[in-house]
Amino acid sequence: MARNLITDVPGIRVGNAGDAKLGSGVTVIVFEKPVTASVDVRGGGPGTRETALLDPAQTVEGIDAIVLSGGSAFGLDAASGVQAWLREQGRGFQVGEARVPIVPGAILFDLLSGGDKNWGRYPPYREPGVLQQRLSGREHNPCSRRHRRQTHQGTSKPPGGNGTKRFVACDPSRAHTTGW
Repeated sequence: MARNLITDVPGIRVGNAGDAKLGSGVTVIVFEKPVTASVDVRGGGPGTRETALLDPAQTVEGIDAIVLSGGSAFGLDAASGVQAWLREQGRGFQVGEARVPIVPGAILFDLLSGGDKNWGRYPPYREPGVLQQRLSGREHNPCSRRHRRQTHQGTSKPPGGNGTKRFVACDPSRAHTTGW
């Protein structure tokens, strides 16, 4: 039954996690096989990773996953965790005998929105990226009450509020989702 979710599309899996202590989160979209993607980067301070590869003039013809993360520039590290996991699975762009999973990412600035950002030398985003890749599945429903409760508990204000750090938002009827 179609629920108007991104996971209604065959071959797409989504994982999402929020860390209440950190006050941030990661969303991973994984494709069963490489897909063609495009991007339009805007704004005065965009935080992206590997988006230049999405230009049709580049060598890479498809991507393996997309990562959306909080954490500003530190959150870009989440894509490294997903890339490492995909490499372990034998996924990626063939370069000689090596495989390089193509995992573009984008972040949003949530460093001033609460949570403990004193993580030490290395930001904690790489491992949540791996975790979300392992947990991603077709039954992910970002509009479920359980998901909304988990996402908003300690990690953000209600949808539309100042400081919202969600990557997927639901309309009031919870029948439609929109991605960030």
